[in-house]
Amino acid sequence: MRSIRVIIAKPGLDGHDRGAKVVARALRDAGMEVIYTGLHQTPEQIVAAALQEDADAIGLSILSGAHMTQFTRVLELLKERGASDITVFGGGIIPEADIAELVRMGVAKIFTPGATTTEIVEWVRSALATEEAVG
Repeated sequence: MRSIRVIIAKPGLDGHDRGAKVVARALRDAGMEVIYTGLHQTPEQIVAAALQEDADAIGLSILSGAHMTQFTRVLELLKERGASDITVFGGGIIPEADIAELVRMGVAKIFTPGATTTEIVEWVRSALATEEAVG
């Protein structure tokens, strides 16, 4: 059984990545394979990395306010490449109204400031548990 593979990415111009690194480390410590793509990634780069790494999930960290654009583009690219089975989740400073819209569009989960790493790890593990068992 292979471990869950997660891409953690910082799309756009946001330069603050402490939270993304904390989440990446927590997922890694929980036994998942984590690929952190670094700052200033385009949706195209993020999706290409997810496909190349055979990722089960993409976690986007967005604090810049561009969350609607960035999540929308990642979901579009996954669909175009026949990879809609890759779970997309994220976190950042995202208004409640936008969270509802992102979920409607296909984002599996949004974590807001104050979410614990334990909560995130448990959610990723449960959301991808069936894939892990099959994988």
